[in-house]
Amino acid sequence: MNYEEFIEKKKIQITSNGFDVGDINPMLFDFQKDIVRWALKKGRACVFADCGLGKTPIQLEWAHQVCGYTGGDVLILAPLAVVEQTKREGIKFGIPVTVCRVQDDVKPGINIANYEIISHFETSDFAGIVLDESSILKHFESKTRTQIIESFVDTEYKLACTATPAPNDYMELGNHAEFVGVATRVEMLSMYFVHDGGDTSKWRLKGHAEDIFWKWLTTWAVVIQNPSDLQYYEDGYDLPELSVFEDVIVTGKPVAKTMTERRIARKDTLEERCRKAADIANSIWDGSVIVWCDLNAESELLKKLIVGAVEVKGSDKPDHKVKSIVRFQNNEISCLVSKPSIFGFGCNLQNCSKMIFVGLSDSYEAYYQAIRRCWRFGQTENVDVYIVISDQEGAVRENILRKEVDAQKMINEMVQYTKDILTEEIHNTTRNVSIYDPQKPMVLPYWREL
Repeated sequence: MNYEEFIEKKKIQITSNGFDVGDINPMLFDFQKDIVRWALKKGRACVFADCGLGKTPIQLEWAHQVCGYTGGDVLILAPLAVVEQTKREGIKFGIPVTVCRVQDDVKPGINIANYEIISHFETSDFAGIVLDESSILKHFESKTRTQIIESFVDTEYKLACTATPAPNDYMELGNHAEFVGVATRVEMLSMYFVHDGGDTSKWRLKGHAEDIFWKWLTTWAVVIQNPSDLQYYEDGYDLPELSVFEDVIVTGKPVAKTMTERRIARKDTLEERCRKAADIANSIWDGSVIVWCDLNAESELLKKLIVGAVEVKGSDKPDHKVKSIVRFQNNEISCLVSKPSIFGFGCNLQNCSKMIFVGLSDSYEAYYQAIRRCWRFGQTENVDVYIVISDQEGAVRENILRKEVDAQKMINEMVQYTKDILTEEIHNTTRNVSIYDPQKPMVLPYWREL
């Protein structure tokens, strides 16, 4: 037996525990309908679909079907800023959604709440659970992440939806595998990965296990960047042009290399960067603009400098956050000033085609997700992104660019590995069950004859 055969033999086997469904909401595209059917048949699954591919209607229809099949209720957990947006999408697709703060708010059918208040609910009462923008789990402290996973360990039907994950962030994939119950993160890592050199926090796929790993992934997850990946050809799935402009504040000081040096450099140029960003924002007269920042001092100054700007901070009350994002989506606010950690995940801001970054953090994911709030399928305008940064922060920008190239390369590889298998899985969904094949006659114990 060679090593590949050994791995194949030990591979964690996935069995479907879902159900077949007939009619699907006719408002969904064909690829969305088939993904819903596939996920329902699996029972516990993940949908890794790029921004604008309709993860919200997919999860709403999935939850609607689970409610109908089980007669029970489904809970959707989502970022706070996405809760009301999901309710509005439910109205659009004819699927009622109840926004909840506590268990007493729960009504028969589909209910939705933000992640932070999971402790307010009797999680065992729900027949199904949906994690919307599920990649956000890795941003929670381990206690909260573990609580979410453990709270639904016995839930029969599970669905996790997020944009295409960073394929080199294997911890994120491990979190999802553990949530849907196909393997613990430790099991996944020990089976398919090795530590990358001396850094025990970084993992890489074993060379001989790469193909096997992606095949295993396709037994419980859909990976899709465009409907054409799965041989669906729908109109409207072309991204508009994206233009990125840099405005560098020249200080003449050495490039900041350490995290401490970067924080100091960012504070030293705070006023110059904010004034430059405000000039750009105030010059935009033909639409709305969102300004991303990371420091409260930045957002406070930007609010003062930008005409009509509304500021949303992490310390603001949930009601203010929700009302502000809804007003911005309805074009009642011309400029929204906030952080990617607040509105950078899940929000559909395609009503806006211009954004400004007042400096950058080292998080490529935060940068990418913030851009994809506007630059997504369904956006009808070309998107302009302005980055206002000091010359001292050049290392940060280079780091983001490197991560961007690496991430796109890895995503392309992941889609390439999985698309053929998934195409067959999605188009010809079959129940994967263990067949009972008895080889010996059963012998009753002697005491049964007494």
